[in-house]
Amino acid sequence: MARPRVLLMVTGGIAAYKACYLARLLQQAGFVVRAAMTDSATRFVGPVTLRALTGAPVATDLWGEGESEALDHIEYARWADLVVVAPATANLLAKAAGGIADDMVTTQLLAAPCPVLMAPAMNDNMWKHPATQANRAILAERGVHFVGPASGWLACGTVDTGRMAEPEEILAAIGELAGNLTLHEPEGVPGGGPWAGRRVLVTAGPTREPIDPVRAVINRSSGAMGYALASEAAEAGAQVTLITGPVDRQPPRGLAELVRVETARDMADAVCNALEKGCDWLLMAAAVADHAPARPADTKLKKEDLGEAWNLELAKNPDILADIVAPRRHPGLTVVGFALETGDLVNLASAKRTAKAMDYVIANDPTAAGSGFGDTDHQVTLIGAEGVIWESESLPKTRLAAHILDQLETAQRRSRP
Repeated sequence: MARPRVLLMVTGGIAAYKACYLARLLQQAGFVVRAAMTDSATRFVGPVTLRALTGAPVATDLWGEGESEALDHIEYARWADLVVVAPATANLLAKAAGGIADDMVTTQLLAAPCPVLMAPAMNDNMWKHPATQANRAILAERGVHFVGPASGWLACGTVDTGRMAEPEEILAAIGELAGNLTLHEPEGVPGGGPWAGRRVLVTAGPTREPIDPVRAVINRSSGAMGYALASEAAEAGAQVTLITGPVDRQPPRGLAELVRVETARDMADAVCNALEKGCDWLLMAAAVADHAPARPADTKLKKEDLGEAWNLELAKNPDILADIVAPRRHPGLTVVGFALETGDLVNLASAKRTAKAMDYVIANDPTAAGSGFGDTDHQVTLIGAEGVIWESESLPKTRLAAHILDQLETAQRRSRP
């Protein structure tokens, strides 16, 4: 089922900080959220904050600089089922009434064919000014919906009308409009494709297990494969939740949710929460640490105290597939794991698939010719209950991810009675 898409536009008022809370409320209520900001808005709230909250790049620049692409003013506008402007400043109301499109937000407003909800926020005299009231009337006549402003303490120190409606009140207004929205088909594939509307949970990257506040046990996973899978699944129309360990990568576009974790236990908890929300596919591409320091130190360990030989005691981490996924698995969930092996690739990966009750396992050896860590070319072997299903050639991971999804969908379709 399609989830309503909200394009949250943030303009340059002190109430911009409340847009962050509104973004979180919308996601918790089941909306898919993207954000756009004026340059003035970025003086109050950094785009990185909204990017972290929405899991999608924030549109800020008409020239395709920063996180923006050159056509985001059109692409985001077409994407949305509902536009919400919060806060909507007096300047924004004036530009919107006059059809002015001179920045990312006003250009998107002019290009958006969907309903618009505005939450005005400004000084009381600015709100009462005849020009502002005339602009509001023009916009209302065109079908723009409004929530607020409310009365209360304003940033200028007065108590009067002009305060932006609280995020909960804005959410309620959005909820009233949502029932009458014409929703887009799931993202990515016109008319729907095999992944359109599927709920896909992807894990990616390493986990980082603390030894003390400055040292940690970590592995060489870069997250490249998991991020590529999440990106391709979202592009193909899936509703993708990406749970990622600590990596230096931009989140893929079109995610339904982005969850950042540090440790194996953090990732286990995040996977558990995601499974409770429901998903159709689990692509377990993360390189989760098997063990963690048994007793992490609260302060930095001094080398003088460690001696010539340091014995670090490790404790076993939960096995996410065996301990977390298996007991919570519902009949409609397809589980795909990854097996990194450097020996008897097929037999070792097949045994792991059986032991952890996976539907499919993707075996790979990063030390083999044509493979490697990071953004290098890679090759994999897809294994199912019947044995080897497919062996890839060495490909860039972005292209390899698309082939993996195609092979998984084909194998799943063939396995149905």
